[in-house]
Amino acid sequence: MIVADRKPMEEILAMLAPYKRVLVLACGGCVTVCVSGGEKQADLLASQLKLAAAAAGRADVQFDVDCITRQCDREFAAMLKKPLDQYDAVLSIACGVGVGFMSELAPQATVLPGLNTTSYDASTAKGVWQEYCGGCGDCLLAETGGICPIVRCSKGLTNGTCGGTKTGKCEVSKDMDCGWYLIFKKLQAAGKLELYTKVRPAKKWSKDRNGKGARRLTHKELMETEEFSK
Repeated sequence: MIVADRKPMEEILAMLAPYKRVLVLACGGCVTVCVSGGEKQADLLASQLKLAAAAAGRADVQFDVDCITRQCDREFAAMLKKPLDQYDAVLSIACGVGVGFMSELAPQATVLPGLNTTSYDASTAKGVWQEYCGGCGDCLLAETGGICPIVRCSKGLTNGTCGGTKTGKCEVSKDMDCGWYLIFKKLQAAGKLELYTKVRPAKKWSKDRNGKGARRLTHKELMETEEFSK
């Protein structure tokens, strides 16, 4: 899931300073799960913004709240209670994908980010999310025991371990597990240590950011179905 964290209130207030009619738009997807951008968080944020505006002598500023299931799907955008362009600004508390997509769907609207998008995580404990994937476009997990060296190794090494590891910890911090040590232990347990010693060629970073604009996934068979052709 995509994880995001709310921007500092000072930054949000600065972004909204020129506007008098603001919609705080929540997302019912990933950011609801990580308790950053769901409907409850939107209600709380709107209340905080109202108090801050009143304290600044701007009690006339209007803050409304809306929430859709996902801000990254066109079908859910149709469920908005009010058109986005009715507001001076829309404060989206979705991930950056939601901000960009909402802005595209409503060209006349000013859509602003209320969160900082951070990573692709899994929930490892109650209230804890940990990054497991960097979305690099050239997955190596079949050779590394399902442990991503791009995000778990502080240097992003595709051939490890480096000389900085000590007792399973990274030289960056004694509290940080060495990603390649984790890979070694996993491959050892699985009886596949030959993968650990395999020398991998330079990574194809062109699949991550290739200078050809936004990456896109297209399923032509879906585009031809009645549901997607409307």
